Amino acid sequence: MSATSLLLQLIVILTTARVCGWVLRHVGQPSVVGEMAAGLMLGPVVMGALFPSLHAQLFSKESLQGLSSLSTLGLVLFMFVVGLELRATKSMREQLRSAGYVGVLSVVVPLALGIAISPTLYPVLAPKGVSFWPFALFMAAALSITAFPVMARILKDRGMTRTPFGQLSLGAAAVVDVFAWILLAFVVALVGAGEGYTGLLKTTVGMAVVLCALFFGLKPAFAWLLRVKAPDGEPSTTVMAALMIGLLACALVTEWLHLHAVFGAFLFGACLPRDDRLLKSLTERIEPISIVVLMPLFFALAGLGTTSNAFVGASMGAMLLIVGVATVGKIVGGAVGARMAGYGWRDSLATGSLMNARGLMELIVMKIGLDAGLIGPELFTMLLVMALATTAMTGPLINLFIGRKAPVADAGDSESRAHAKP
Repeated sequence: MSATSLLLQLIVILTTARVCGWVLRHVGQPSVVGEMAAGLMLGPVVMGALFPSLHAQLFSKESLQGLSSLSTLGLVLFMFVVGLELRATKSMREQLRSAGYVGVLSVVVPLALGIAISPTLYPVLAPKGVSFWPFALFMAAALSITAFPVMARILKDRGMTRTPFGQLSLGAAAVVDVFAWILLAFVVALVGAGEGYTGLLKTTVGMAVVLCALFFGLKPAFAWLLRVKAPDGEPSTTVMAALMIGLLACALVTEWLHLHAVFGAFLFGACLPRDDRLLKSLTERIEPISIVVLMPLFFALAGLGTTSNAFVGASMGAMLLIVGVATVGKIVGGAVGARMAGYGWRDSLATGSLMNARGLMELIVMKIGLDAGLIGPELFTMLLVMALATTAMTGPLINLFIGRKAPVADAGDSESRAHAKP
């Protein structure tokens, strides 16, 4: 692949992503929804149907390796920042019990519904060679995901970050992430190990070794390095190089263990010291390139992995079933959990609506499933539409249940920053 082709692809993808993000942001949607939609537009469903020759020339299969490598790097950097931001604020800790109710039910209900619809989907949508339970568990994980960054952005834009309702939702999303990512890691290990349960055991043991090395070896080592070389939270170029090497090494190890590189990146970020100054410095350095440049490539590749077959005949019914089950599972689970925690119905339904936002995190889950061979292009397309629909409906549902503004506004809470920036 020539540098000219790669540069042309980058120009087209970034321009489309920014235009779509700008348009949807002006109708009340997070810009990430527009960027996700841009990926769908650049795929065979829209651009491939309207301009087949141009699409085939611009995005030929042999030219996608460069985009794929850059998008993987973007995912690794993004998940590193997500892990870095994973922390419990004082207000979240105070609401741990309530957040637990919402978080657990926001996982259990869609998880159960995902398994319940799997016997219907498996015969027609499962790739050849994938057994039922890995497929069903992947569907359960895919329907259980909540997009913490998108949720945080919605709350911040509406001045709801420090309200009890906002803190409850953020705390619950953290609980959801823990459950859903553990389940996803288990499913990928089960399938990706390639040696049945023996392979799963090897991967599990390997992951246990990685966790011990991270939290008992690398964590104190980097804590010392940052304390000595970056006491003000501003890493030098040498410290930044050490951090990037550690990040890439962890991503490489989890990829080698037949898990996805994003797991290693997330864990490396989670093991670093909880320092707001360090968080601010690293995100300011990493997010501009990862969010603005590299993540749109991931959206575009996701769009290129779609197929128009998902919008035809019985497949359309399966897609509507997935979107309906995903929406009902999250809203009902979140609302019931909030009611059990003592919240009124309006706040409870709004909490369920926020838990229904999937955004970028769902795309990462889908890409992992596609790479692992758990799903094919048709189901991948359906899940992409589900991620778009559930994220897009979050804002309008919040308006319906509690209006646009909460009583207590907060315009500058740095801990609620989201990754889907304009």
